[in-house]
Amino acid sequence: MKTYSLILLIISSIWVHSQSITEIQDLSPKPISGEQIINHFGYSLSYNEDHEQANWVIYELTDYEVSGGVKRKNQFRSDPKVKTASASLSDYRGSGYDRGHLAPAGDMKSTYTAMSESFYMSNMSPQLPSFNRGIWKKLESTVRNWAVDYQKVYIVTGAVLTASYPTIGINKVSIPEFYYKVILDYEQPEIKGIGFILPNQKSNKSLQSYAVSIDEVERFTGIDFFHSLPDDVEKQIESDAAVNKWSFNKSKSYSHNTPYKTKQEKLTGDSKINVNNASKSELMRLPGIGDKLSDKIIAYRSVYGGFRTIDDLQSVKGIGVKTVAKLEPYATVYD
Repeated sequence: MKTYSLILLIISSIWVHSQSITEIQDLSPKPISGEQIINHFGYSLSYNEDHEQANWVIYELTDYEVSGGVKRKNQFRSDPKVKTASASLSDYRGSGYDRGHLAPAGDMKSTYTAMSESFYMSNMSPQLPSFNRGIWKKLESTVRNWAVDYQKVYIVTGAVLTASYPTIGINKVSIPEFYYKVILDYEQPEIKGIGFILPNQKSNKSLQSYAVSIDEVERFTGIDFFHSLPDDVEKQIESDAAVNKWSFNKSKSYSHNTPYKTKQEKLTGDSKINVNNASKSELMRLPGIGDKLSDKIIAYRSVYGGFRTIDDLQSVKGIGVKTVAKLEPYATVYD
């Protein structure tokens, strides 16, 4: 029985991965001359041999992936899929620069494979420690909060590689002056996008001060993002930074080892939330339940009168077996 369950888990994981890769390919930027497209388990990238790093990295981030329990392991190594050979660990040694993740390890906690492959050197770029561990880390944490709030976001990120730059290592890895990140929330009822351009240096400024429209990131990088979307949708999400539509005010972030800490810190098995009468804010304290799913739960209650069991939450679109399993210890249908 255990073997059968393990097989089902592996098949499910492979299916989810293949679906994610298909969605990512559909949303990938317009092709760039000379690039090599590489698909890894948690992300895809466009490799630039001239600069020995990625033009862009794209991946999908869901609330489930944010809550993953796989711990970080610093398995930095060359990427075997890069045909011309990627940068190596030795390129960074003694350089004074961090091996800065583009797709962060903190977003790859759902599977051991995704976590491991996030440490390929093709996913790294030379970042000043004060930048990598400061404003860049803060932006990564904010994006994780958004994945919880909106259940799913798409991220495209990378270094701005539009000129010649100083290099490190025998492979001459370019040291970029700027980095970018664009985020797409493609879920109704409020499709929106936002971009960021940040200098590779220490900063005490707010993230909002670096927020720009996706159109502006395209002008700055020369990359055409989300070109496969319908023209009217692409124009809508790329022309406006829409800073007011994104929350920057989370006081705590989700740590690598304690998923949903902010939501669950006061929830215990003895203090459960009744999903049949809880307010929106109370529902959002449950793991896996963000802004949109809380609205859907309330709408379901108003139509059908409530839930007889916790498993009945699966009748709400967007809530599956895994989400129910995560929230069950903290939820009830009884007063």
